[in-house]
Amino acid sequence: MEEPIVRNKTAIQGILSTDPQYILDKVFEKELITHRDYNNLRSIEKGTAEDHVIKLVDNLIFKGRQAEFVKVLQCDDVLETFPQLRDLDWEHTGSTFSCSTLKRRICISQGDPSSSSQSLFSDTNAKPPFLDYQSPSESLRCVFGKLGFQVEVRSDLTAGRIRSVLEDLGKRSFVAADVLVVCVLSHGDKECVFGTDGLKVALGDMRRPFTSERAPTLAGKPKLFFIQACQGSNLQRGALPQFQSGGSLEEDAGPLPAELVAEDADFLMGMATVQDCKSFRNTSTGSIFIQELCRQLLVSAKRPDDLLSTLTRVNREVSRGNYFMSKQMPQPMYTLTKKLVLTEMTIVEH
Repeated sequence: MEEPIVRNKTAIQGILSTDPQYILDKVFEKELITHRDYNNLRSIEKGTAEDHVIKLVDNLIFKGRQAEFVKVLQCDDVLETFPQLRDLDWEHTGSTFSCSTLKRRICISQGDPSSSSQSLFSDTNAKPPFLDYQSPSESLRCVFGKLGFQVEVRSDLTAGRIRSVLEDLGKRSFVAADVLVVCVLSHGDKECVFGTDGLKVALGDMRRPFTSERAPTLAGKPKLFFIQACQGSNLQRGALPQFQSGGSLEEDAGPLPAELVAEDADFLMGMATVQDCKSFRNTSTGSIFIQELCRQLLVSAKRPDDLLSTLTRVNREVSRGNYFMSKQMPQPMYTLTKKLVLTEMTIVEH
């Protein structure tokens, strides 16, 4: 079985590079390296912080000290210094995405959702805007910045420009990235969003540039889409619950060979509303879905919680509201193959 240090090597190196001297001192204290190794690694003059950590990790792997290094990395004081180490898959359960530190990317594509009068409502008891931002895009920029993403913003895009921006993004190399997030704020209809020219862009067309076939450097990595847009013109109503038993089971399809990644694997579409229904924007505090998403992402970053638990709380909080005597029910749809945990971190430019 592959050693956890080798399996998580890239993530470990990225995490430890935030304080290379600390981890060098720690492994020397635990006698995993000799005094000569310590002096040689400390005296390296050229290279980035991550280069120094790479040489340290390679040294420990070469000497067969992986098991002892794992124990060092799981010490309480080390985990306090590098909390992102908790997110790694040490037991090889394959249940959690390995997100290193400084390798995340987000692109926010913002339309102009302010002109749809039917999706507006006013509520004096509404939650205050997230961090006092009126703009959903500013809230997203703030939150994903805290989560360690490099944020790019593309505003007021026509349908053609939405497609071309996403096509160009999909052509980039994501070898050094571990997560991609795309947020789209616009008007929409069933399974589509609108550009500023009023033309449609299908949700499937937005995902297509990032499939494992089209973007192989994103294969096996989570690709998250958050869509703030109506998905129809209906108003969703509420009803009192009725409890009943019953259910059905479906057969599992057999697992795919380990070396293959399904073309549409590891996508998540976080929709502001279910199909055929409207989403709402408070005239004072902005988009209900985006504000709650930002709020819950930061709550989860501190616990930490996996993304699906976060979106479940978003569903609950948004669905509790009343909008035009109607309801809004967000809908995450996903093909993720592992859990994803996003924690707060600082981007370090090398």
